Amino acid sequence: MMQILINAYAVNPDWGSEPGMGWNWVVHLAMHCKVHVITEGEWRENIERELARLPQAGNIVFHYLPVPEKVRRMCWNQGDWRFYYHYRKWQKRALCLARQIMKDNRIDLIHQLNMIGFREPGLLWKIKGVPYVWGPVGGMENVPAAYARCAGWRQRLFVRVKNALNSFQSRWQPHVRRAVARSSVLVAAVEGVKSRMEEVYGKQAVVINETGCRPNLSGGRLLDKKEEFSLLWVGKADFRKQLHLAVSTLALLKDCEGLRLHICGVNPSEEGGRFIKQAENLGVSHMCIWHGVVPNAEILSMMRQSDLFFFTSIMEATSTVIAESLMARLPVLCFDTCGMSTVIDDSVGCKIPLSNPGRSARDFAERIRFFFHNRQVLREMDGAFLARQGELDWNRKAERMAGIYREVLKSRQH
Repeated sequence: MMQILINAYAVNPDWGSEPGMGWNWVVHLAMHCKVHVITEGEWRENIERELARLPQAGNIVFHYLPVPEKVRRMCWNQGDWRFYYHYRKWQKRALCLARQIMKDNRIDLIHQLNMIGFREPGLLWKIKGVPYVWGPVGGMENVPAAYARCAGWRQRLFVRVKNALNSFQSRWQPHVRRAVARSSVLVAAVEGVKSRMEEVYGKQAVVINETGCRPNLSGGRLLDKKEEFSLLWVGKADFRKQLHLAVSTLALLKDCEGLRLHICGVNPSEEGGRFIKQAENLGVSHMCIWHGVVPNAEILSMMRQSDLFFFTSIMEATSTVIAESLMARLPVLCFDTCGMSTVIDDSVGCKIPLSNPGRSARDFAERIRFFFHNRQVLREMDGAFLARQGELDWNRKAERMAGIYREVLKSRQH
């Protein structure tokens, strides 16, 4: 059996996003090979609890490298660039641990799994003698600057600086170039990253979206005798997530009696305050229901009771909540960009083009109004979700990645 050393900073069976992605890749790959996983120790208790329930647990060995709590807070405060300093220090420790693991075990291949952002590929590419796979990789695409025009000057400056750094680092960052050169296979999370890799480095990449679906989430929605038309929004108070755009859209839908926007992931008493004020100024407070930060299980339950998933993010790889909405058979309204562009089509939702905030609010409002008055269209989509679920199934993704491992190892024998 193949033995794979996986570097995955974030792993948690109880979360979505990067930690949930890390967990699902690990446990599904373990059905094809033995995996040694280097991870941060924040969720060790969660990992050990779920690991004890897995039939393939014998194929999984976790190696923990915990960091201080303040570093963890920086990690999950997206946009806090101080985290990268501590993350690099952690990767140096991971490199030392990886070398020790390889002394004690016969490792066939190294896989740099997460964090998926391109600018920090870790340091395991420095280990010679075994193949190295990097990906899925995300983050090489620039933030659409037009959506910063309505933001404050600090946010506009932040977007300009970030885009400039993104363009520079994706081409010239030494560790990125070395990791790419060292890679036997590059895996891009979305087509845009694949194109950028091939343009900048002249090296072919394969596309595998970083997130997937779990078969046990495939229950249908519960919409019988439901008068309210429920939009569900999930995310952080992060510029990329564009919650203010979702609230602005409601201002164009005041005549849709019974329409409600359920907002999850933003604490209304803290970072959500400015959005509450925006809703008050626009006269749509009665249309917004604030749930705060809620467990993933509760979000999945809300998906089964919603009519439409309103996903306003302008910059993602392939968000975990998109996959979860597909498993809940909840149609998605989103931008035609990033991972959403390939995962969502007219059979399971609706996409609008990137343009500018004013135009986007009108485009979103037009689609929501149509679905509000034609709810049977959303219900008729129910049968199309099985095909999309199959494309994102974790088992299928793990089989494909394990196939890449085998091809790489086979090519070394010739």
